[in-house]
Amino acid sequence: MRLPSSYVPWSAALSSELIRFENVSKRFGENTVLDDLCFAVEEGKHVTLIGPSGSGKTTILRMLMTLERPDSGVIQVNGGRLYPADEKQRRELRKKIGMVFQQFNLFPNMSVLRNITEAPVRVLGLDKDEAEQRARELLDLVGLAEKCDARPAQLSGGQQQRVAIARALAMRPRVLLLDEVTSALDPELVAGVLDLLRDIARSTDITMLCVTHEMNFARDISDEVFMFDSGKVIESGTPEKIFSEPEHERTRDFLGAVL
Repeated sequence: MRLPSSYVPWSAALSSELIRFENVSKRFGENTVLDDLCFAVEEGKHVTLIGPSGSGKTTILRMLMTLERPDSGVIQVNGGRLYPADEKQRRELRKKIGMVFQQFNLFPNMSVLRNITEAPVRVLGLDKDEAEQRARELLDLVGLAEKCDARPAQLSGGQQQRVAIARALAMRPRVLLLDEVTSALDPELVAGVLDLLRDIARSTDITMLCVTHEMNFARDISDEVFMFDSGKVIESGTPEKIFSEPEHERTRDFLGAVL
């Protein structure tokens, strides 16, 4: 599977490092979800964040989407500061990032086609005809070419998540964030969505940052796996190392519980 020929990603960063968190902390009331966190993701790599619920994984994705702000620390994307930065700089960097959420978050009053074209037209300033051509190519890619005029309520959960993936790709992101994208799906629909994401991971150079409890999927797509606990990375390495020879006792206990 290949992305459409019209798909041209953002130009490569000067550095191979695309995302950097430096001493990032985040608290919600008395609860510290990220504790002086430091990590980096290289251009084109597929990185999966694993760990127990509440360990800060989704908060990381929400910060990259500018849906949450850190209490302290620096977040860089593509060599520019996402935090601290002014709103204009954040908006520009945010254009380089796409996210697929747990709950699809499609606009219920819009057709599938318009769900995909809305952001490219309004945010990127794309011509409507070009945006629609891109949307139709992406719908063909995710196996929903015949659903252009359907409303989200007329689709199954798996189909809605495929539309959400197409919508994220329509922005031609440098980074694709995946937040437990199968957690809201019926079990029989999970495999199809994961297979689609595997194909995207294998056939594109999009940098991917994924939060998932699907360990086989994490093993298949990841270049690197980060194990989180209590707002920190306690262990990282290749899927082979993390899943076969974890060094940290907490990692061994977590994998023993979920595998």
